[in-house]
Amino acid sequence: MDDSALITTGLPIALAVIMFGLGLSLTIDDFRRVTRSPRAVVVALALQIFVLPLVAFGLIKAFDLDPLLAVGVMLLAASPGGTTANLFSHLFRGDVALNITLTAVNSVLAAVTIPVITNFAIAYFDAEGELGLQFAKVAQVVAIVLIPVAIGMYVRHRSTQFAERADRPVRIFSIAVLVVVSLGALLGERENIGEYLQKVGLVTGIFCIVSITIGYAGARLLRLNERQAIASSMEVGIHNTTVALTVALSVLDSTEVAIPSAVYSVFMYIFATAFGYLITSKHRRSRSRRSISEPTGSLPAPE
Repeated sequence: MDDSALITTGLPIALAVIMFGLGLSLTIDDFRRVTRSPRAVVVALALQIFVLPLVAFGLIKAFDLDPLLAVGVMLLAASPGGTTANLFSHLFRGDVALNITLTAVNSVLAAVTIPVITNFAIAYFDAEGELGLQFAKVAQVVAIVLIPVAIGMYVRHRSTQFAERADRPVRIFSIAVLVVVSLGALLGERENIGEYLQKVGLVTGIFCIVSITIGYAGARLLRLNERQAIASSMEVGIHNTTVALTVALSVLDSTEVAIPSAVYSVFMYIFATAFGYLITSKHRRSRSRRSISEPTGSLPAPE
């Protein structure tokens, strides 16, 4: 699978289309919104950029993962939030505007965080003999992440109607690519998949649950409101695993590095849905209890 033209050429092109679609959904105002609610943006980004890699590193050490799988988990931790987080946030009554802002900022920061964290993992876990994210490959990451987003934003600026018409097809295409690539990565290592799932399945499952929980609990602890906390949980927990898969398969040329992201891409939708229902049902019960306990009016005093 590593030598297939579908992976080396087709996947970067597919990701470019996905990131172009992301750009079609963004405007300059999405970046300006950072100044209007800076604390919410800073809290969510800090959880994603600083806390998640530390959690991933701790899990890798605790489960003593093989070097390539360890690099894959760190690459997953470095990948930005996915655009699907916006949909999940909408479904569970989160602050979608905050999600859109975070997605916009994340798209820019990922061009830096992915190479930095991945190169650290490659060096720390002694995978340098097999991998390398040198300057040319870093430039490739920047090209497939940032340039299509910028083009998409420009197209939206020129034709909002085209951007709105293209939104749904690009989203469907994004999901289809994620499914195909995830299954392809897993099938490409089918001889070792049982061993990989045994080694990394529990790690990615725990990492997913912790990511979503940290996104919510960290936001509430730092006094963001409920809608902002839900938005944070979805943004932190739902990664753009297509970016991680593309870097692993097309840039680093390693199916084994892609395995954690392929497995996570299945877990994140299951756990995000379960978490969303848990949070919203809890608040429905809380509102119901408050409405029952509140007086509905006073009875007239007996004469």
